[in-house]
Amino acid sequence: MDSVEGEGRTAPAGAGEWEREPHPSDSLRTFGAVVQALREHAGLSREEFADIVRFSKHTVASVELGRRMPDDSFVERGEQATGGTGALRKASRHLTRGEPGLAAWFRRWARLEREAVSLCTYECRLVPGLLQSEAYARAVFEGAIPLRTDEELEAQLAARMDRQRMMRERPTVPFSFIVEEHVLRRRFGDAEAMRELFDHVLERTAPRNVTLQVVPLEAGLHACLDGPVQVLETPEGRRLAYSEGQKNGRLISDPKEVSVLCHRYETLRSQALNPEESRALLERLRGEL
Repeated sequence: MDSVEGEGRTAPAGAGEWEREPHPSDSLRTFGAVVQALREHAGLSREEFADIVRFSKHTVASVELGRRMPDDSFVERGEQATGGTGALRKASRHLTRGEPGLAAWFRRWARLEREAVSLCTYECRLVPGLLQSEAYARAVFEGAIPLRTDEELEAQLAARMDRQRMMRERPTVPFSFIVEEHVLRRRFGDAEAMRELFDHVLERTAPRNVTLQVVPLEAGLHACLDGPVQVLETPEGRRLAYSEGQKNGRLISDPKEVSVLCHRYETLRSQALNPEESRALLERLRGEL
């Protein structure tokens, strides 16, 4: 597995049915230029502005470069930081999403995610992208081969963080995650970075519509050993699946194949720790750092 969950990669040769990699939309570029101009007019460095809006300087840079859709909170705090002219609020009303940082083959699945009435994710390689902390995601992208440019890395990171908004914005949609314990034990960075990751996962899985189940190390072999998989249900009641390998991804629509994957997922759900036990395990792992 490429370990970047479809974000930021290019389409493989022969994938003519996929579109070219998207570029930041004109509205995002324009909004970013407005943010930068107002920030500089206010005499603020990126670091100073980042402290005020309570986002990282990397996020501020991504917004100014037109590579990231700003949160409402970013707009409001940015408005206050730059004199309350109303310019950022007005400019934000005209924002449209490009899809920077998403591989062509993943883009279709990302669109389906935003409309799904339920989403199930099994992961055996990494913490699922929808649950990753920013530092964890950055470490994943920085370790990818071939190496990315700084701009490519920021676009990938922005795409991943932007996808996470979906969970916050859709509090009635069921999100289910099953993750192997060894994934959570894999170290990156220092103890503080690991604690931040555990805190982030615990926070993202705390709402009533989100469940996290951990497959303990002692669970042994199970039905999902073929690799990670995601399954969703569309508003029309259709079930679709997505699987990913080295340098490719596949959207699965055949009802029989999707049915098999759903059955495997449900079987593994019964073998994993329940949500309460899973949260307790995460808290214990955090406490051991």
